[in-house]
Amino acid sequence: MRDRSATHQRILDAAYTLFYRNGFARVNVDEIAQAANVTKRTLYDHFRSKDELLAEVLQRQNALALQKIEKWDMRAVPTISEMLDRLFGDFAQWASAPRWKGPGFTRFVMELADQPGHPARVISRQHKAAVEDWLAGEFERRNVELPKSRAREVVLLLEGTATLMLVHGSRDYAKAAASAAKHLLVQSTSAEMMKNED
Repeated sequence: MRDRSATHQRILDAAYTLFYRNGFARVNVDEIAQAANVTKRTLYDHFRSKDELLAEVLQRQNALALQKIEKWDMRAVPTISEMLDRLFGDFAQWASAPRWKGPGFTRFVMELADQPGHPARVISRQHKAAVEDWLAGEFERRNVELPKSRAREVVLLLEGTATLMLVHGSRDYAKAAASAAKHLLVQSTSAEMMKNED
């Protein structure tokens, strides 16, 4: 049973590496089997299709990413301005990794744009919603007005930042996005305060 579990994980690891590097459509099952050092028959014994394999790859990545977010302690960052600097700064650092090709969940959704019901798209939606919820929780702890709305706006900035860093190969966009996010939150908080005073 342990050997089967190890083989299953080896296939997932190989598939993730190839999918992320080359895209879902450009990778075939033979390549995944070869990279995992298993036969094609063994791969199909674990996964009924390439689509099912991608779905489980993303399910695992979703769980790992959310674990990292939960361990990413923001309590030591007292102000919203410092939090946003750290958020976009760490994002830029991640983008500096060799062979970085943007957020995997976003890339796969775009690749499967003509298949709205694909399980990988469902998992990607769940992942993005979880990140947005986490951000809303952090904003709420810092007494940001309308934390859910502000979280959605900052997530839009994060996605745009990823795209432009990928297009231009420049992490300067993360600094610009952090500045825009701080301006957005300060401006919206001031507007809410003025409204409450009226």
